[in-house]
Amino acid sequence: MSAWKEFSKGFYKQNPVFKQALGLCPTLAVSSSVKNGLGMGLAATFVLICSNALISLIRKSVPNRIRIPIYIVVIATFVTIVDLSMAGFVPDLHKSLGIFVPLIVVNCIILGRAEAFAGKNNVGLAFLDGVGMGLGFTLALCLIGSIREIVGSGSLLGIPVLSASYEPVLMMILPPGAFLTIGFVLGFFNWIENRKKAN
Repeated sequence: MSAWKEFSKGFYKQNPVFKQALGLCPTLAVSSSVKNGLGMGLAATFVLICSNALISLIRKSVPNRIRIPIYIVVIATFVTIVDLSMAGFVPDLHKSLGIFVPLIVVNCIILGRAEAFAGKNNVGLAFLDGVGMGLGFTLALCLIGSIREIVGSGSLLGIPVLSASYEPVLMMILPPGAFLTIGFVLGFFNWIENRKKAN
């Protein structure tokens, strides 16, 4: 498979959120704004890239019986780096994301890519897979976050984008809004797929 295909598959064809329905817990929890979605997405992308590359590098020397615990230790190491870095450099964002940064350790996207891809491919392809899947996850979070933020508060990244007469739909920045938004977005992507098949 070409390097471009490995890199680009995470954007749409195998998008972790919209195509594989992975990582829905942080997607629903932190996507109330673009800022939160971007922060969470970039944190997960860093962990994906680093853990994929390291797991691919050590894959031949890891005994099959203990590969999952070793993968989790590798992932937890990079999550700790991200967690402490965010706490030190962007404390407001770290506080806003809360427990979901440390929970990247058990995010099924990260472990799934380690098990299904990085443990079976070379470092270059594993790196590209990590970048592509991470950016696809980030784009999904930002899309959901932007819809919720615009409809729920009339602003985007804190900047008003709708007229002063717009009445914000408060529910969209609350937990039910996350379910509604992801449902509508998934429905839209399914509609596109059905249109493609029909043509």
